[in-house]
Amino acid sequence: MSSHAPLAPVILASGSPHRKRLLQQLGIKFDVLAPDIDERRVEGESGRDYVARLSRQKAEAVGDRHPGAVIIGSDQTAVLGKDLVGKPGDHPTAVRQLLAASGRCLQFLTGLCVLDTRTTGHTIDIATVEAQFRPLDEATVERYLQLEPAYDCAGSFRSEGLGVSLLDAMRGDDPTALVGLPLIRLGARLRALGYPVP
Repeated sequence: MSSHAPLAPVILASGSPHRKRLLQQLGIKFDVLAPDIDERRVEGESGRDYVARLSRQKAEAVGDRHPGAVIIGSDQTAVLGKDLVGKPGDHPTAVRQLLAASGRCLQFLTGLCVLDTRTTGHTIDIATVEAQFRPLDEATVERYLQLEPAYDCAGSFRSEGLGVSLLDAMRGDDPTALVGLPLIRLGARLRALGYPVP
C-alpha cells in the first residue's frame, strides 16, 4: 500500500474493556462498536472453529454498517479436556470452573479476524495459550473470587491480575492473547495494511 494512501478508520468490534485497553497499547486511533451476534456454539463445533467463526461474524456485523473501515473482531474460549469453558457469569459457576481446572492445563484459544471492508479481504488467526493451574482447594478459590470476581472472564480468572497466582506456568506464543486480543498477530496484520504500529 502506498504511504500516501489515506488509512481507513479502524474499528474494534467488541464491547470488552479488556480488548479496548489492549488495542490502545498499539498506539493507533480507533473506534469501538459492540456487535450484536448470536454467540451460541454450533453442535459439534471445535473450540478453534468456534472462535474463528465468532471473530469473523463480529467483524462482519460491524463491517456491514461501516464500509470503508478496517474491522477487528476477536473471540476467546477455554478448553479443558474435551469441554469448552466460557465466562462463568456467576459465583457458583466460577467456583465449579476453577475447581475443575485444579492441577490441570486449561488451553485458551483466541480468534482474531482483521476485515478490510474496502476489499472484503480478511485474515483469521488463532493464538493458543496454555495455563497450567496449581492444585486448588475450595478455600483458595473462594478467597480468590472474593478479591477478584472474574465472572466476565473465560475460565473464571484474570491472568493480568491476581488470577496469575492460581497458576504454576503459562505457555504460548502471545501472552496478550490470554487477556483477549493477540497483539503480536494484530500488530503484524495492521502493519501489513500500512498502519504505523511501531
